[in-house]
Amino acid sequence: MDGRAAFHALADTLRASRGLAAKADIASVADRLGLSGAAAIRVGDDCAALPDGDGHLLFAIEGFMNEFVAGDPWFAGWCAVMVNISDVAAMGGRAIAIVDAVWADGERNADSILTGMRAASERFGVPIVGGHTNMRADRRQLSAAILGRAKCLLTSFDARPGDRLVAAMDLRGRYREPLFNWESATDAPQDQLRDDLELLPRIAEAGLSRSAKDISQGGLVGTAAMLAECSGVGIAIDVGAVPKPDRVPLDRWLTTFPSFGFLLAVRPENVAAVTRLFTARDIAAADIGAIHAGSTVSIADGTSIETVWNFAERPLLGCAVKEA
Repeated sequence: MDGRAAFHALADTLRASRGLAAKADIASVADRLGLSGAAAIRVGDDCAALPDGDGHLLFAIEGFMNEFVAGDPWFAGWCAVMVNISDVAAMGGRAIAIVDAVWADGERNADSILTGMRAASERFGVPIVGGHTNMRADRRQLSAAILGRAKCLLTSFDARPGDRLVAAMDLRGRYREPLFNWESATDAPQDQLRDDLELLPRIAEAGLSRSAKDISQGGLVGTAAMLAECSGVGIAIDVGAVPKPDRVPLDRWLTTFPSFGFLLAVRPENVAAVTRLFTARDIAAADIGAIHAGSTVSIADGTSIETVWNFAERPLLGCAVKEA
């Protein structure tokens, strides 16, 4: 396969990824609930942001695939805490507390989930304060919700043409095989985990960015697509500039769910300051592309360009705020 054909195949892989397909499911649910285009509490962010005094309360929830919970229950419990905290950080916030909902076919089969949740709660310093338990279900199931607070918001709706797309990712780690999860947090010191996440609210409060997203199961390109749709912009990603561990194939990395990974829309004059904050903590950070007027998310490698998603032809989340 020549280079152009290989790059076209990469774009096809990204369009067909399971993580991106799961994000597309949000559109029908939001429509059924009457949430699409709602301007009061915008849907499409990593958290719901409710104005409160001189800041915002942040609410988020994560549910986990049954096969993930069954196959790796300890890590599922850990992720129930970690990914919620990451969602709060992506909004420029600090986590306050978590509640969980755990189902299992007997207390013994819940033990690994609960152990993973407790380990993450203690390591990140965010308490689990309650929830719901059913030990008489027919299988293990898991979800968790979080409360946080932000003084200054980072949102999915404030990227603007002319901004640069900055990726910040912790490359220290390994895959949790056979998953697409890049595991860099489970053996990290607690001070490292907490101080790394503190960078996001620091960036927000310093006015270095107004828009960010946590890189989730949609992968880097899928997450960029969600950011672009919510903000009503296009994004062109230089895949050669994306921070990546050695020996990891590009197609796998672009669909990876990292333990620590964020995309930020940053004015050109602030890019150096933002990337320095991350690299000073041994987190890889780079300008990976341009935010522009338009409706497409594309990837480029210096010789070829491929459109991964065109919102004018097909919405993804369907959650962009509609003009009055």
